[in-house]
Amino acid sequence: MKSSRVLIASALAGLIAASAAAPAGAQAQAGPREKCYGIAKAGQNDCGTARHTCAGKATRDNDPADWKLVPKGTCEKAGGKLSPGGERGKPGGGK
Repeated sequence: MKSSRVLIASALAGLIAASAAAPAGAQAQAGPREKCYGIAKAGQNDCGTARHTCAGKATRDNDPADWKLVPKGTCEKAGGKLSPGGERGKPGGGK
């Protein structure tokens, strides 16, 4: 087989595999989600707050004003709160 045919066949196989994987990633984002305050790591928040304007601008881990979107019903299990500010989680929870 010519090298150009092998290259074309490989490219087509890659495109088919990538298109098959795309719906699986979309399903992971499906379903109701909620803002979970106090669980975002520095630089991994999902949106701005009164302290900064953009996603990814959190400067410290688990800031009670920063939030991430999580599947509905999982926030408090992860040690977060459904509203901003104040103390969150249980003492000694490691968050």
